[in-house]
Amino acid sequence: MSVHVITTDGGAKMMRPVLDREEYLRLRNSGNQMQYLDRIRKGEEGLKSQLVQMNYSCLPNDDGSLKGSRRMTTSVGMDIDHIPAAEMAAVRERVLSKKDELGLLMLEESARGAGYHIAFRRRPDLSQEDNLSWASDLLGVAFDKGAKDITRVFFTTTERELIFLDDELFKVETFTDAPAPVAEAPDAEEEAPADEKEDSPKDYNGLPYKDIIAKWWEMYNEGKLPMKNNRDVLTFELAVNLRHICGFDRELLDSIIPCYDHFPHAQKMKCIDSALSEKRTQMPKRLKDVLFQVRRDRMNAAGDAGSGDDKGLEEAVQEDDRFYYNRLPKMPQGVKESIDAVGPALSMPVLTGICPAIGALATGVQLDIHGIRNTLNLIAYIAGDFGSGKGGIDPVIEAWLSEVVALDKMYQVQEEEWRVKKRAAKNKKEQPEEPKLPVRFLTLNNTVANLAERLANTDGKHAFSFTPEADTVAQKWKTALSDFSVMLRQSYDGSRYDREARSADAVNVHIDHLLWNVTMCGTPDALYRVINNYTDGFQSRVAVARTPDNTYSPLEDKPHVLTDRQAERIQQVAHLLMLMQGAVTLPKLEAKGREWLEGVRLNAIKSDDKVQARQRFRICVTAQRMTCCIMLCRVAEQLIAKHGYNGAEMQLKTRPDLWKAMLQKAQTPQLLDVYEVIADYLMDTALFFFRDRIESAFNSRDYAGGGDRQRMGRNDSIFARLDVDFGFEGAYQHSVSVKGANVTHNSVRQMLKNWKKQGLIVQTDAGRYRKVQEVCHEGHRS
Repeated sequence: MSVHVITTDGGAKMMRPVLDREEYLRLRNSGNQMQYLDRIRKGEEGLKSQLVQMNYSCLPNDDGSLKGSRRMTTSVGMDIDHIPAAEMAAVRERVLSKKDELGLLMLEESARGAGYHIAFRRRPDLSQEDNLSWASDLLGVAFDKGAKDITRVFFTTTERELIFLDDELFKVETFTDAPAPVAEAPDAEEEAPADEKEDSPKDYNGLPYKDIIAKWWEMYNEGKLPMKNNRDVLTFELAVNLRHICGFDRELLDSIIPCYDHFPHAQKMKCIDSALSEKRTQMPKRLKDVLFQVRRDRMNAAGDAGSGDDKGLEEAVQEDDRFYYNRLPKMPQGVKESIDAVGPALSMPVLTGICPAIGALATGVQLDIHGIRNTLNLIAYIAGDFGSGKGGIDPVIEAWLSEVVALDKMYQVQEEEWRVKKRAAKNKKEQPEEPKLPVRFLTLNNTVANLAERLANTDGKHAFSFTPEADTVAQKWKTALSDFSVMLRQSYDGSRYDREARSADAVNVHIDHLLWNVTMCGTPDALYRVINNYTDGFQSRVAVARTPDNTYSPLEDKPHVLTDRQAERIQQVAHLLMLMQGAVTLPKLEAKGREWLEGVRLNAIKSDDKVQARQRFRICVTAQRMTCCIMLCRVAEQLIAKHGYNGAEMQLKTRPDLWKAMLQKAQTPQLLDVYEVIADYLMDTALFFFRDRIESAFNSRDYAGGGDRQRMGRNDSIFARLDVDFGFEGAYQHSVSVKGANVTHNSVRQMLKNWKKQGLIVQTDAGRYRKVQEVCHEGHRS
């Protein structure tokens, strides 16, 4: 074979042949390859090591290793680097026009998008460097002189960047010897050196890894080291946390994690590989606690109040708080100003908080999701301890709703005038008729009856409620939280709401479609008082965000605040949203949602994680609605940019379907990526706050839903722990390790049955199974 994929074993680079086009494309599209590539092209070049690596020029040594190989393939890999953007298309056409003369086998864009990788037929009479020079002269482009060794490997891109592929690349060929490889520094931007890395670092921001690991066992294993009967589970848990401060580097994890209690090295590496294959999230809180405790211990021992290492750790934690912010592309007008007003660390909380407001403003917009058409109904809760900065969201919400609030004040004046007249006519036969005014910004410091009446009088438009202190809700609705939950559940679905009055003086409420979006801010304690039932579906309808832990964060020199200019730009978009009316289907967004759903479904099957599997359904819908809100803001931004604010308003009034056509074009790759960021974030926060409570609720004797509910691991995959070939007993033991002693043989058999049904495994013998090739080579999902 002329193409080999690179793996590692104990720090050494190993090679295995890629057998055919199908496997080659599967490797290019494995794991989160596309997500990594997009982030690399936005400047995160450190992620290149996460991409799949390929070699096109050499064959492996007898032991399968890459280093020092002198056996050439019948093809040559060549890097054309640092091409100006304006010349990219011309170089591409030049290569394709010469493909027959060149003997082109593969052409792809490089990871950074500023060059190309090619593979072409080797001229056997020429050396490796002479082949590269010959191709360079033919194409009129320079090759990367730092990537002329046959052992050089390429950071592979995805199928999206693959321009040309010939099946000749996968033909079996004869081994040939190459001249001694030239030792050259790896100065190519897109190539990875074949030799091992330099000596692994011994500390993280000045905190020695050995101290961090020792503190981990002290805090989470009573100071005991792993033993034979628990070393698999504990090593995995340690690695799944340490990966966040090791750059997700397999070799570094190998070098700092000991082989506890005579742990075979190969088995330890399986634990590390399983940890690396787990979905990438923000740094776990337990690890942050360990880091701060190690720092505190070092400060006490040194007898000082701080050091440069402390600053480095603070900066690292603050950067981790930007995990989701860093994944967001440039946001449209209104949304961008909202994020700028609170700062990067609060980007996801403010984004979660404003989407219900945007959905309420765009009250005439209906979105088709999974064949069901509904308005942009959203409920959000921003959870954070006191002093966490969530108060900065209040003025942002007020800016979005300022026009609605101004109109409500006019209605409230009319209502007050009616009350004055009613008091004056108290003893008169003729009473002034009570006005039914469409007040839309509704306080939650209200009774069920009054709120229901208000919701009935909104003229078929969304009402919106915001509270900066959800504790008020928990206190005011203490005896009526069930009614509150029912109303919000029905508002999420836009379903019918009826309320019969008990007295002749009270008003009966009959609403065909309850339209009510809500954003609440409060403490986690209040969250659990507002959402206290985990089997009725209310919890899964609420988009929960979490403010970062700023307990030890220094005060910023220039705290983020909402400026008048930012408020004005928000208000411009808010006004235009109210002019959009009609139903839309967004096929690209729908496809993105289905792709995300399928990925979570497979991950949940591997982990036998019923909680995650159930959460995905409504998270998919909520994330699509939120993404649609952001796309509507993009439409408003484009109209303002082209026609000015007043001109944009005129366009929407005179061309009522214009926004629909523009919304279709707003389904850009960048805004579709926003969907995945939002969906991943909502899943993370839902599991963070509710996993244990949901499991307890479904395991409770009071739950009558039926079915065998088992306790699931918090950040684990049973499937990933198992060898390629495994037996029933191994699956049972790992299930017990992850889910606890209540696992039964029947539940494991059902799990294996589900895996077989999904094509994840095949049965090879009685009680023996094998993972299928597609899964074995799928790469890390991060």
